[in-house]
Amino acid sequence: MEEYREQEQEQEEIKINKLTTYPVPLLLDELTNHNISVENLSSMNKKEIISQAIRFHLQGNILKAIKYYQYCIDQDFNDPVIFSNMGTILKNLGKLKEAESLTLKAIKLNPDFSDAHSNLGMILESLGKLKEAELSQRKAIELNPDFANAYSNLGIILKNSGRLKEAEIYQRKAIELKPDFANAYLNLGNLLKELGKLKESEKSLYKAIELNPDLLMAFF
Repeated sequence: MEEYREQEQEQEEIKINKLTTYPVPLLLDELTNHNISVENLSSMNKKEIISQAIRFHLQGNILKAIKYYQYCIDQDFNDPVIFSNMGTILKNLGKLKEAESLTLKAIKLNPDFSDAHSNLGMILESLGKLKEAELSQRKAIELNPDFANAYSNLGIILKNSGRLKEAEIYQRKAIELKPDFANAYLNLGNLLKELGKLKESEKSLYKAIELNPDLLMAFF
């Protein structure tokens, strides 16, 4: 989830937050049913098709996003954002090996694609490959030192590696870079609770809910 790139400028036009977990209104076996009527796309050029795929993704229409991304892949649209975004969806569906493969393809197409390195880090974290996951997040930060999501993701990985004090540093850095980053406040609050800093934890958790009331669900 984290945005398309034929030209570097175009990537800035539509950007997917890679930390977002989109609702998934489909069963896993529906992924195999991705045929699209070509007539629907005959009046659209490559750029328009990719843009529409991303629009569906942003809207949470995951089934249509999958179909459009898969069409792009089948048509050999070698755009790294297609592979990275499809990898994000597959990760959220629990198809981790497929997600890893597609995200590695995105990185092969564009080794400087910081979002893809960060996405790969979270896929590797889910696979239990914490050292590799850490390296991927650090690469994302190296490529984009202001990438708040990557700092927060690295904090998650470090926490899961038992390195709580280091994790705190990176969650705070994410918040410094993006003061309205609700998920980073949530991550920091949970981390501070484990560190025994209960008052600070409570303050951070309240801030997360203030920024995004939907996060209240995380406490029930």
